[in-house]
Amino acid sequence: MDFVIRIIISLVPVVIFLLTLNYLDSFSLVRPRNLAVALLVGVGVAVVSLAFNDGIMHASGWKRATITRYIAPLIEETLKAAWVAWLIARRRIGFMVDAAIIGFAVGAGFALVENAYYIRVLATHNIVVWIVRGLGTAVMHGGMTAVYGIITRTLVDRRGGRWTNYLPALALVIFVHSLFNHFLLSPVVSTIVLHILLPLILIAAFWESERATRHWLGRQMDVDVELLEIIQSGTMGESRIGRYVEELRRQFEPVIVVDMLCYLRIRTELAISAKGILMLKEAGFKPVAPEGTREKFTELKHLEKSIGVTGRLAMKPLLHQSTHDLWELHQINP
Repeated sequence: MDFVIRIIISLVPVVIFLLTLNYLDSFSLVRPRNLAVALLVGVGVAVVSLAFNDGIMHASGWKRATITRYIAPLIEETLKAAWVAWLIARRRIGFMVDAAIIGFAVGAGFALVENAYYIRVLATHNIVVWIVRGLGTAVMHGGMTAVYGIITRTLVDRRGGRWTNYLPALALVIFVHSLFNHFLLSPVVSTIVLHILLPLILIAAFWESERATRHWLGRQMDVDVELLEIIQSGTMGESRIGRYVEELRRQFEPVIVVDMLCYLRIRTELAISAKGILMLKEAGFKPVAPEGTREKFTELKHLEKSIGVTGRLAMKPLLHQSTHDLWELHQINP
């Protein structure tokens, strides 16, 4: 019975925290499948990190306290952040909310393995130890990766996708993790401070992200609808797209220009569908991808090959190339 209690106290809080974050996301930006993958990534990272930490300790002869304070934060936060950074770079994370949820899920998966490991190796039955590990250390792991995702997503939005924009948040979470492991405050006080500061950070990120999402939906939906109407009408006239298409016709073969317009039409239709799905989610409905979505993505890939690299570069001014616009296509891709 004592073992079961330790399991519940040390593992359940971080899972409840994660489910609460996901529930608070009114746009349902994170698919259950992606959440499960993030948890599994966290589990894998924990296994690798524990092996690294133990290996370094035995090879170097350093005390466990040294590893815990200086080496473990570097290894653990770098490996946890790597998955979030990859998703941001691949435009699979579009807003601060999904960056926070995915990041916390990776940290939660990590915490589940680490706490299970310490339940096996620590002989203590002091219930306070497991309360601190469940409410403190476990939530810290999730919180640090969530904070990394929030800051990095913001920096990439504002400054672009240069690799240097992925480093400041990593340095910060490594420092905070190391500070946490120094036990400058008592474990109980550290846990209380964590549960005051982390919710405030996440609430602010959720508020700002939902404000930005609503603004983007309202502004970009009108642009997409207008663009689709112009393409379908065939009367581009003196519009910006009309003038640019005329320039393309002078530079490319007619068959390539036709493929370009087909590509632009299909991509705009998918973008409108993705925004519609987000709006339905916010209203509480459970939308499904429109019929023919998979076929449209297949056709897009075929048209990309037909148009070629030079043609795609020439089309950039006609396409939405922001992080949010690219992310929405991944959201609807079945």
